[in-house]
Amino acid sequence: KKNFENINDIIKMNIKIVSPKIEIKRYFENEDPIIKINEIIKLSDPKKNSDTLYIFPEGILSGIYFNELQDFEKIFRNNFYDDDAIILGATINKNSNIYNSLILMHSNLDVQSVYHKNNLVPFGEFLPFEKFLHKFGIKKITRGYKSFSSSEKRDLIKYKDFKILPLICYEIIYSGNLNKNKVNYDFIVNISEDGWFGNSIGPHQHFAHSIFRSIEEGKNVLRSSNNGISAHITPTGDLANYLKSTESGVIEIGSMKLKKNTYFSLTGNKIFFYFMLIYITLIFF
Repeated sequence: KKNFENINDIIKMNIKIVSPKIEIKRYFENEDPIIKINEIIKLSDPKKNSDTLYIFPEGILSGIYFNELQDFEKIFRNNFYDDDAIILGATINKNSNIYNSLILMHSNLDVQSVYHKNNLVPFGEFLPFEKFLHKFGIKKITRGYKSFSSSEKRDLIKYKDFKILPLICYEIIYSGNLNKNKVNYDFIVNISEDGWFGNSIGPHQHFAHSIFRSIEEGKNVLRSSNNGISAHITPTGDLANYLKSTESGVIEIGSMKLKKNTYFSLTGNKIFFYFMLIYITLIFF
């Protein structure tokens, strides 16, 4: 095990960022989940003894809760291998609350880590003034009648010796407030569904934020988006590889360079307050 804190190092690991192009309208057609699962597996093209981390987008298995995914365990077990791991977005029903979640699991669907989304999209994932608006038959845009619940915790998820900061969809836009616990981590995984933007500039704006966050945090961003731009963004904001929003495919990563924490990643937007304080002090001098 290596300690990557405050050093520059190149790590070797096999990662596949999977970017399907499942049209948003299919989420509302009660399609057999096996069709989507088989599409994703075929695109992923698992290899024996590859020891690979597969990153799937947000919401590709909408219409079923994660506990219902256990019904398809045999499909995963027969196509992936014991040394493989999978990150995907899934809906979790827990204690009468529904969460939009990111899950790290083994190929047999054994869950290793779970992160529940903190920042929900108004009207998309939750309905403001829900008790009142429900009386008029108004509901959120996404599938299901009940609003999602949000979590306040954003703990790192662990894969082998690596610590990953999980972000779902537009949580990547919150400059200076990604690493809430201010602890060291290795890279960012951002999963998203950008089909809601349609043919607008939205997917491109959403992606641009990912580049800024990689520079601010000094971390690799691994972004898997359905109907959006999937990419491996380096800690300096360069595109190591990417797929357009109109393309389906896989980005394969064999190694990444890790950088030490930036000053901004430790202070967040407080850094601007410090600059103002220094500036005012200089004026008085």
